[in-house]
Amino acid sequence: MAVTAEEFAEEASRSVLESVVIRFAGDSGDGMQLTGNQFTLATALAGNDLATFPDFPAEIRAPVGTTFGVSAFQINFGAGGISTSGDTLDVLVAMNPAALKVNVADVHAGGLIIVDTGSFSQRNLDKAGYSANPLTDGSLAKYKILEVDMSRLTRESVKDLGISAKEALRCKNMWALGLIYWMYGRKRKPTVDWLTTKFRKLPTIAEANIAALNAGHAFGETAEMPAEVTAYTIPPANIAPGLYRTVTGAESIAWGLTAGAHLANLEMVFCSYPITPASSVLHNLANMKQYGVVTFQAEDEIAAACSAIGASYGGSLGVTSSSGPGVALKTEAIGLAISVELPLVVVNSQRAGPSTGLPTKTEQSDLYQAVYGRNADSPVAVLACRSPGDCFDTAIEAVRLATKYMTPVILLTDGYLANASEPWRIPDFDSYTPFPAKFREDPEGFHPYLRDPETLGRVWVKPGTPGLEHRVGGIEKSYDSGHISYDAPNHQKMTDVRAAKIAGIANDIPLQAPEQGDETGRIAVVGWGSTFGPISRAVSNLRAEGESVSHIHLRHICPFARNLGDLLKGFDMILVPEMNNGQLVTILRSEFLVPAEGLNKVTGQPFKIAEIEEAIRARLENRS
Repeated sequence: MAVTAEEFAEEASRSVLESVVIRFAGDSGDGMQLTGNQFTLATALAGNDLATFPDFPAEIRAPVGTTFGVSAFQINFGAGGISTSGDTLDVLVAMNPAALKVNVADVHAGGLIIVDTGSFSQRNLDKAGYSANPLTDGSLAKYKILEVDMSRLTRESVKDLGISAKEALRCKNMWALGLIYWMYGRKRKPTVDWLTTKFRKLPTIAEANIAALNAGHAFGETAEMPAEVTAYTIPPANIAPGLYRTVTGAESIAWGLTAGAHLANLEMVFCSYPITPASSVLHNLANMKQYGVVTFQAEDEIAAACSAIGASYGGSLGVTSSSGPGVALKTEAIGLAISVELPLVVVNSQRAGPSTGLPTKTEQSDLYQAVYGRNADSPVAVLACRSPGDCFDTAIEAVRLATKYMTPVILLTDGYLANASEPWRIPDFDSYTPFPAKFREDPEGFHPYLRDPETLGRVWVKPGTPGLEHRVGGIEKSYDSGHISYDAPNHQKMTDVRAAKIAGIANDIPLQAPEQGDETGRIAVVGWGSTFGPISRAVSNLRAEGESVSHIHLRHICPFARNLGDLLKGFDMILVPEMNNGQLVTILRSEFLVPAEGLNKVTGQPFKIAEIEEAIRARLENRS
């Protein structure tokens, strides 16, 4: 075995930083996601707060060395509270010319760019579309550049292990990781342990990767670096005590759905059809059979939704999941769930664009689809997660509302939340209040559309319950008997009752309160979903300057909290940042007749703090 991780001393003189934003970028075969994940683990163990942003192409294998195939992983970590993956980059690790070309514009002036000069061949420069070598033409003059032939140094570090040249070159991501570990004082042992486990059946490959990791670290310790490249320390963050782990939104939703089913005393049947980025929820739940979770990969989206409805009819919690195009296919089935009034949780992991669009890029453009996207008057409850950790509690809330009100609940997340990770304090599950599902067992006076007088939810009966034989279906039913009815006044009444049931949920959710700031003031910044982090930071920055700014973030979108309209009317201006062309702002205007303004972005990338801060500042200055 090569040199072990802790054999190198960490004696370099280090400068202290409060926070750093690093992006690892390379070809999609360079292992950038793996590299970023390992750095995230090491950073979490070092006690820093952090947020990550994996960004990768949809193509399984785009042409090697082209800008289409660039994969990147960004991490923002620091000693204070971290709420976003960061704006401009302090450090860019570019493994080839294409990675440099795609990402260099995000590095701030004076930022550090580390390049693998071994990959800057004329062929790779041509593939990336460079007419001249950026390392020699002066175009990178405003940055600090650390040129290292990582490819050669990696091959040298593993030359005694007898692996092929191709296998050796695959280790260069670990060499780069070792150098970054040196720069920020990270322990290598967790990565060494991970490599040993991952390649336990290929010990030589494990040894090569460990050797490359240690070689990169040793290079940092021993090489004569330029004066502006040094080692840093980022003090641990002051975070609440408890047991933490990193969590992605997809993991958190899977656990939250499972926890919700447990609190409802139900088995969960999760029926889905693979689609990016929703598939990872299915992948996580498929490993949770021991918690009463049944997973089913259907032949298509419609079958998945209908299977989940069937599971709910049978007395389990039916859940289905997809992204926008898949949810479009489920639409008729969601209408069936509305008609038969059974609980159904629909997770929509939004992605960018119509049709196939940009499957690996994030967007918030399925809000209209969630709130309005069905035939007839067919309201459902709509919730939105704000962060990877928040996905856990929002998923529990979706299960609670679906089972209490016998209705579909659409749970909105997006590609950013699904793939991003953050530290998550594992909650005390005993602190959660159970909400056991109620099943009708009394045959006296039964018919299948009897309702709870408070919630207006239909009675839920397990098939086979003696004396409670019944039928439900998509054809309209009589309010008084549950039999098929074409009676006009009955249809009016059933439509009104279904709408009143969803509207009544407003009485069962918390009143809306600002996340930051007062309940009145000059401007309220209203957000939903994954814009929480950048809005929160932008508002806190401006409040620190004494500006009258408040942040309101919505978890419950249909129905809204019953005080939301009055809350919004307490502000002179309302700004709604969204990664769409203005969907929530339209709904707020129509519901509350408030002069809300949109701040919209549809680039497939999340908002930056600076973008939101600039928009708020412009409105404050223009109306002062």
